[in-house]
Amino acid sequence: MVAAVGADYYQVLGVSRTATVKEIKKQYKVLSKKYHPDKNQNGNDKEAHDKFVEVAAAYEVLSDSEKRSIYDRYGEEGLKQQQGQGQGFHDPFDIFAQFFGGGHRHQHAEQERRGPEMRLELEVTLEELYSGKSIEIEVSKQIVCPHCNGSGARSSEDVVTCSTCQGHGVRIVKHMLAPGMFQQFRQTCDQCGGQGKTIRAHCPVCEGTKVQRGSEQLTVVIEPGLADGSTIVFDREADEGPDVIPGDVVFEIRTRPHSTFERRQHSLYTYVTITLEQALLGFDLEIKHLDGKPIKLTRGESITPYGYVQTMKGQGMPIKGSRGDQQYGDLFVEYKIAFPETFSKDQRSLLATAFGVQAPFDETIQGSIPRQQQVLHDEM
Repeated sequence: MVAAVGADYYQVLGVSRTATVKEIKKQYKVLSKKYHPDKNQNGNDKEAHDKFVEVAAAYEVLSDSEKRSIYDRYGEEGLKQQQGQGQGFHDPFDIFAQFFGGGHRHQHAEQERRGPEMRLELEVTLEELYSGKSIEIEVSKQIVCPHCNGSGARSSEDVVTCSTCQGHGVRIVKHMLAPGMFQQFRQTCDQCGGQGKTIRAHCPVCEGTKVQRGSEQLTVVIEPGLADGSTIVFDREADEGPDVIPGDVVFEIRTRPHSTFERRQHSLYTYVTITLEQALLGFDLEIKHLDGKPIKLTRGESITPYGYVQTMKGQGMPIKGSRGDQQYGDLFVEYKIAFPETFSKDQRSLLATAFGVQAPFDETIQGSIPRQQQVLHDEM
């Protein structure tokens, strides 16, 4: 029985009714990024927001074998009745965060047998941390053999009941303590490893190992203002196994050194070298920001001393989490002065006149210095 009423989740995602989970996941990636509110902020696009919620609901149903089965048989009404007895749909932003790296871990039941965590360092530029970026990464990992679906057998007929334990996974062992005295205890069947099944003919693809090497393309979303050392977590995307729940893939953000700017939390710091003329007479300069836009640096009649720090309000890093009207830290510009190596005699004379002093090492002026001053200078 095929769902005939309510939302057509297959149509929402643009996939066929025979689509695999991998195809559904791939289509969700494309559509959720397209309709995410952060990508559609022009005039508070309500239509895009509603579509984002609808896409998340379709993915949640079709990626879950049990929910998908109910939906295929009874439609959306059947799902609503089922959810009336338990939980409804999850927050679409939580689904998006888990799918593209949520930056937090989920609490798992203690009885779940989970695989190991996979930790990877992701090196990003300061420009990417300033403007934000989506990075596609191919992660090599262990996957369940698609040919045998993790059974390790050539076909389903080749999986048979263990003849040693009769399918129980354990067998009764007797141990003689003394003549005529026995101890009886249960022991995991060594023939089937406690599975209760044995394989008559192994899978030709994985040769009975149940797994093989594969890969998964993950989309890591770098949010503007993300801090160095932050972690982005992909829930259950690590190595797969037939009898375990996959662990998490954890990306740890590392920032590449930048040639112009240094980041300190929400602030940016940089050094600008100016000439002596600019330090004394003022200047209008431009430097390029991380997004390519010019930053104007202006000093008017005030003299700029060596080491002077100019504060540019709102020109620092984005403050993560400030949606809508994005907030920024400050940029601090420290000035260094490139002094000339030498002056010509005319330049020295002009400078001496400008400052109202005599140039003490200028021969043309040295003769005019009173002899008494010269003698005192020599004695010193």
